[in-house]
Amino acid sequence: MNLLTEPLLELKEISEAVNHINKKKLPILITGCMDAEKSNIIETISKAASKRHKIIVTYDEIRAREIQTDMKLYDKKTVIYPAKDIMFFSADVHGNAIVSGRLEVLKRLVENEPSTVVLSLEAGLDRVLPLSYVKEKIVKVSTGDSFDIAKLSKRLAELGFEKTSQVSGKGQFAVRGDIFDIFPLTEETPFRLEFWGDEIDTIRAFDVESQRSIENVEELLIYPATEIIIDEDRKLEGLKKLNKEKEEVYKKLRADMKTEEAARLNSTIEEFKDNLEIYGGSFGIDSYINYFFDETVTFFDYFNDEDIFFIDEPVRIEEKGKAVSFEWRESMTNRLTKGYILSKQADTIWDYKQILGKLAGKSTVLLSLLETRTGDIEIKKRFDVLSRNINPYNNSFEMLVKDLTKYKKDGYRVVVVSSSKLRAERLVEDFRDRELMANYLSIDGRMPVEGEIATIQGNLRRGFEYPAIKFAVISESDIFGAEKKKTVRKKKKIDGASIASFSELHEGDYVIHENHGVGVYRGIEKSTVEGVTRDYIKVEYGEGVSVFVSATELDVLQKYSSAGGTKPKLDKVGGQAWKKKKSKVRESINEVAKDLVELYAKRGQEKGFIYGKDTVWQQEFEEMFPYEATDDQLNAIKDVKADMESAKIMDRLVCGDVGFGKTEVAIRAAFKAVSEGKQVVMLVPTTILAGQHYATFSKRMQNFPITIEFLSRFKSAAETKKIKEKLKAGLIDIVIGTHKVLSPEIKYKDLGLLIIDEEQRFGVNHKEKIKKLRENVDVLTLSATPIPRTLHMSLAGIRDMSVLEEPPVDRIPIQTYVLEHDDEIIREAIIREMARNGQVYYVYNRVSGIEERAGKLSEMLPHVRISYAHGQMNERELERIMFEFINGEIDVLVSTTIIETGLDISNVNTIIIDDADKMGLSQLYQLRGRVGRSSRTSFAFLMYRRDRMLKEIAEKRLAAIKEFTDLGSGFKIAMKDLEIRGAGNLLGKSQSGHMEAVGYDLYCKMLNEEVKRLKGEAVSADEFETKINIDASAYIPATYIKNEVARLEMYKRIAAVSDDDEVSELKDELIDRYGEMPEAVDNLINISFIRKLAHEAGVTRVECVDEMAKILVYNEVKLLPDKVGEVIAGYEDKIKFRTGKETCYEYKFGDRTHKTKAEEKIKILVNLMAALVPCRQKEEVKVES
Repeated sequence: MNLLTEPLLELKEISEAVNHINKKKLPILITGCMDAEKSNIIETISKAASKRHKIIVTYDEIRAREIQTDMKLYDKKTVIYPAKDIMFFSADVHGNAIVSGRLEVLKRLVENEPSTVVLSLEAGLDRVLPLSYVKEKIVKVSTGDSFDIAKLSKRLAELGFEKTSQVSGKGQFAVRGDIFDIFPLTEETPFRLEFWGDEIDTIRAFDVESQRSIENVEELLIYPATEIIIDEDRKLEGLKKLNKEKEEVYKKLRADMKTEEAARLNSTIEEFKDNLEIYGGSFGIDSYINYFFDETVTFFDYFNDEDIFFIDEPVRIEEKGKAVSFEWRESMTNRLTKGYILSKQADTIWDYKQILGKLAGKSTVLLSLLETRTGDIEIKKRFDVLSRNINPYNNSFEMLVKDLTKYKKDGYRVVVVSSSKLRAERLVEDFRDRELMANYLSIDGRMPVEGEIATIQGNLRRGFEYPAIKFAVISESDIFGAEKKKTVRKKKKIDGASIASFSELHEGDYVIHENHGVGVYRGIEKSTVEGVTRDYIKVEYGEGVSVFVSATELDVLQKYSSAGGTKPKLDKVGGQAWKKKKSKVRESINEVAKDLVELYAKRGQEKGFIYGKDTVWQQEFEEMFPYEATDDQLNAIKDVKADMESAKIMDRLVCGDVGFGKTEVAIRAAFKAVSEGKQVVMLVPTTILAGQHYATFSKRMQNFPITIEFLSRFKSAAETKKIKEKLKAGLIDIVIGTHKVLSPEIKYKDLGLLIIDEEQRFGVNHKEKIKKLRENVDVLTLSATPIPRTLHMSLAGIRDMSVLEEPPVDRIPIQTYVLEHDDEIIREAIIREMARNGQVYYVYNRVSGIEERAGKLSEMLPHVRISYAHGQMNERELERIMFEFINGEIDVLVSTTIIETGLDISNVNTIIIDDADKMGLSQLYQLRGRVGRSSRTSFAFLMYRRDRMLKEIAEKRLAAIKEFTDLGSGFKIAMKDLEIRGAGNLLGKSQSGHMEAVGYDLYCKMLNEEVKRLKGEAVSADEFETKINIDASAYIPATYIKNEVARLEMYKRIAAVSDDDEVSELKDELIDRYGEMPEAVDNLINISFIRKLAHEAGVTRVECVDEMAKILVYNEVKLLPDKVGEVIAGYEDKIKFRTGKETCYEYKFGDRTHKTKAEEKIKILVNLMAALVPCRQKEEVKVES
């Protein structure tokens, strides 16, 4: 018991209720309890009756989340058992999130850890397998255990795990030689088992991003990765039953002349059987559970008399049960007649009456506010508790003190709950200043005495009081208004530097070699000469000439990527075209960099308005932001304010993906400007956006004396005139509008800040006008295409940028389903969304058939308001439709991908994408980002036409999209596409062409060098290659890293090592990830490092023949004679230095009697090269004045 629950036992009704529970006189009903009191009563009763698990059943998922939040005050580990969407079980691919959540609960139950579980009725309707069966399937691995790796793999596949080449998400495992990686759904991190023969040597947790080990553990319990687990015998048995029923129904349909339905049924079942063979495990098995298991149970059968059930608002639960059962029956009848399913599939959920019947027979307490009816559950007794909600104080501390004084006089015990310990302690001081008796207590501490106010730390949504026992609890949100949605966020992981750019490289892809240009990658080839083995990357150029790039020189290769995905022309080896192209690009980069540097210098000299530090108003305004700002957002806001408070004129770019919170940064800056009497203009590309921003700004600033207006062509001439006059007189603080706000007749009284949204979407002449307007005004530009990291680095010195990379805590992940085009599901998805008063996006990316598609939907759903929009409509018409959609006058908008950039409508929570297989991942990613902007669960349905697709390609696509459902590595590819687009936007159109010509990575490298040169920093103008030739095998054996993509990735990283630390770090990582390192790999890393050092020392070639190493120096490199002398002296008579036609060092190995081993030579050369680096004279950099 604690100080929030103990007083409740003084309530006669509660103590009697506990007696009833102990005497098993159940079910009982407690009425009169509102929001947060329910959790308070639940906790008190469960503790007083010494129950193990408490299970709270409510009517929907949103309410379940509210209860979870309230219960966390008492039990921090309160979990939700999420509902599976039973309607859409036929999807090929579901997200992992729901299964993960459900297994987390099962894990708690198996481990018998006392838990608080909250679920909606819908979550409890599924047929599930008995807990004892799940327990049997758990795999326990401990160090010292023996396992056959192949058998373990097979067993995990049966448990629903997916085999991949590298573990990147939950539910996957990977095998590399003696290393076995696995990521159970119930764990926070993946684990790495290292075998010694058949025995497990070590088990270590590792980090997904870096793939490095974190800590050792002794044992690991691997829970299934799916809820329905079938082994081989069960599978064969189930398929027999399935075939038998299918044949019967098929014959009957044929006899009834229903050939279309018969064909559909046949292909659906065959498809399921194929998938079961290909993917193994439990692919799409949910709806076939009755064929494989005779005995299924309900979730509630997992509990016994030691546990207690609470039913929140029984009447609403019953209504919900009726609605779900009705929707289910209707849908199943429809599907049965159309040949989508067999009869046993229509029985995959329990009827809600069966569930309520089960609950009536258990230790069940019903909770309700007013309702005395309890529907199907007969109660033994009803208790009526008198409680009241606390009236909100809306930031008025005086009113609070007045009430507290009254409470004190009446002898109340009062508890004030605050989310931070610091604030709770501060409140105690404030109360004491007002002569109230106040103390900070711990929640498990002593009880407050009469007339005392106790403050405690915790989260409570609303306060409540029980007049009968003179006990009141007040929450922070009662005092300070708006409940803050606080969420715990995981810190960002370290970024695996630029590896991503090389991943996903397949044979036939285009690559760029810095010295030869664009070629085609043809795979890794091994060559052995005189017993020395090396790997080479084969790149094919124009006229069939191939170049073999040694694996140690991979850093000169990059994957070619262009925004439009266009095919480049192949260059010829030794041809002039590539050199010309490079020098042309270099010239244009020079211009860009020069312009940027000049512009920056000019702005740096001018003085702008200096704002003061934040006011109290500003702090209050910022605290009213209803979400928790991400770290990136806070940093961006800090940067913007620092700019405004300094003498320089602000010119800052804030980039971040759609919905990452750029607008909030702008709103806070605007507020700061307005508080000092300045006017703010926000310039947006479309009328629609103007309206949306206007709504957002108005809502955020409604409690403050700020006048906001917007200008667009929806305003009449008279209104526009009035706004102009007010702007001139300074009566309007913030104006939002399209390019209209740029027109010369608009005059401002005192313009202080210009905010530009989506700058890249304005035309050239608008940009000129913007330039005029911004001459000595602070400017904040917002951009939604993410700006690439590399580019950001090279421009950081010139343009002030804040990048929002961290997505806001997605309150609820988007449920993504990938499935064959199915009108039945489309119909259900739309009806489902309409039932919760939402709206739907239907993406159909062909203008020609869009009207017909919208018509067909209207036939299917006659009562739904459907409209369509595409980019070829006239602008006004398009705006009108979009406006109607925003205002909720249209339910379903069928549109082409024009919605990809733009609207933010929180009421749209379902998106259906037709022919999803024809879109790029980045496009799908942006489209999917259109939903999921509110606290409801949102759905994305990616549909494809199965008959048109080849099996193999379809599988690859599905795999990619599947990763994408949980934003796995598919997400990274999408980001790459978007980044290239963002780079084009930032640098302007003309530069995009140059970027295509030399490839994105090389372009960034060149730009970076140019900026450095202009700013007077040292740049190495090394236009030579360094080759190393040592008689030692240096390659990564295919037996060590089996997967070619992973091998290439590792080659690329080895080629990029640049210092001792990186070398040892990389060796540790290889041993950690792939086991003991073969000598050839060790040689490879060391030779690569020698090459790096040699290049720094100005060496073009290191040639080892027998006992002699010849080290050639590049003819344009200048050496420092003193340093060369020191090296020669240090190595006594082992080294000679020669000049003349060529400059070179000659080094003698060994002692003329013994032959030096290759490994020895490598060690010596590493040290020698390190010693030669300081001998090279660094070039002076000339800066053009």
